[in-house]
Amino acid sequence: METLLKCPICSSTNLESVMQIPDHFLTNEIFSISKCLQCGFLFTNPRPLKTDIPKYYQSEDYLSHKLKKLNILSTVYYFARNYSLSKKHSIITKQKTTGSILDIGSGTSEFLSYMKKRGWEAVGIEPLEYPREFAKQKYSLDIYPDFDFDNKNDTTFDVITLWHVLEHVEDLNLYMQKISKLLKNDGLLVIALPNHESWDAKKFGTFWAAWDVPRHLYHFSQTTFHLLLKKYNFDLISTVPLKMDSYYISFLSQKYKSGSSSFFKTIIKGFLSNRDAKKSENNYSSLIYLSKKKKKHLNRL
Repeated sequence: METLLKCPICSSTNLESVMQIPDHFLTNEIFSISKCLQCGFLFTNPRPLKTDIPKYYQSEDYLSHKLKKLNILSTVYYFARNYSLSKKHSIITKQKTTGSILDIGSGTSEFLSYMKKRGWEAVGIEPLEYPREFAKQKYSLDIYPDFDFDNKNDTTFDVITLWHVLEHVEDLNLYMQKISKLLKNDGLLVIALPNHESWDAKKFGTFWAAWDVPRHLYHFSQTTFHLLLKKYNFDLISTVPLKMDSYYISFLSQKYKSGSSSFFKTIIKGFLSNRDAKKSENNYSSLIYLSKKKKKHLNRL
């Protein structure tokens, strides 16, 4: 295990362990959540070593790369994913009508395939070999295992997307540095993240599925994500809710809490979470953040 002694966002050493959460998904191991008392950021700490983290993804039920519909959970997941493709396209094209797009953590690349069919020059990064090769063979896409891009140091993109990926990466700051370098000066950065200040997070507590320790290394609120954007000279231009996520996360959370899932309870809790977010401070279960580089920062380059 590796223990972080400093906050990944503000570098403060004033940390406190605030929660103990089981890995409900796979191992039942207990993991601690540290809170930075300076900026409020939450992160899994200590965390598995880089060499150990792959074993926490080794399950046939890990749906990010699963291709068959075997049960109600996967059916719900695929319905939500297929519905979301057109919404993601719509959100992006309101800001950028066409161009080059990099999807980090592209999985089996259904999103990139969708964008490619609509005229985008689509490239992905996916560290896992099987989904990477699947996307290359089925969709004829350029998918890389990391940021190398065949050593094309001048590669830049009009849009960079991370759909529920940033919370997984080992080195948060390294990723933000690379993203900033690869995004064009007028480019659009789109990042989707769970929100631990949502109604369903508070309702389910340590059973909230989007803690997903230790696969999720970082746990963002709107405030702490804004701090990260500011650190890397990005301006937030829009925040869009992922309303379907409240139902999917409530489904999993209810299963973790009671050992079984009720479709009726899932619908009720998802609805209540979205209703609360609409009334309060936009604290939906998951949020999409759209940002661009600060103009003042660009003038100094």
